[in-house]
Amino acid sequence: MTTLNVSSDIICPPTDLWSDEPPLESDLHLQQIILLLSCLESFWSERNDYYATGNLTIYYNAEQLKKRDFCGPDFFVVLNTEKRPRKSWVVWGENGQYPHVIVEMLSDSTAKIDRTKKKDLYQNIFRTPNYFWFDPNSLEFQGFRLSKGKYQPINPNEKGYLWSDQLELYLGINQGKLRYFTPEGELVLSPQESAKLAQEKLKDLENNQLLAVFRLQELGLTLEQIAGALSLSVEQVRIILSQHFPDSSN
Repeated sequence: MTTLNVSSDIICPPTDLWSDEPPLESDLHLQQIILLLSCLESFWSERNDYYATGNLTIYYNAEQLKKRDFCGPDFFVVLNTEKRPRKSWVVWGENGQYPHVIVEMLSDSTAKIDRTKKKDLYQNIFRTPNYFWFDPNSLEFQGFRLSKGKYQPINPNEKGYLWSDQLELYLGINQGKLRYFTPEGELVLSPQESAKLAQEKLKDLENNQLLAVFRLQELGLTLEQIAGALSLSVEQVRIILSQHFPDSSN
């Protein structure tokens, strides 16, 4: 086995670096980043092979450290890596990996840089396969796919959504927000939306059970017969009746 003897005179760049990013432009920008992050984490809840974050510095070379020329995309995703908290993304401490997907939130102070300098950086240095930008105010939305070393615009589908071959999801605008959509075009729900939907389904189920119990009771069935017909226990039937008809649970 060959081993590498590293001279003690060689100073390796640090990997434990804190992020050094300015505050976000507005609440709209913050809410949009949180929405993208929470939706992806919810949709990929079974996965531990990615890292997604927002407004976090990416350190990619030692010269950048000297010049303090920091780069922190508003939102980015790295695939095939460990999902764990980080102070920043340090490329030389992450097996040389750069983001696979970057989304910048345009603002009056950053739009020009996001469309030019950062686009060139992500294309030529990061080699990030998918780059998107979105303006939470004007709703300007555009995406690019790296092809033969150059960014090419991603053509929208009939709904205006742009396909990310890295996420295997569409990105598109829904009610003024940038959202994910499945390959079938279904909206990827946020945790709050999923919880609300679950509550609505539970309420519908309860209402349907109540209606069924009431109709079977009108037909003269006993509690035991109602329970058997609806695959419920007698106690569950009693609870349903007591919640809506206090005098009908005996």
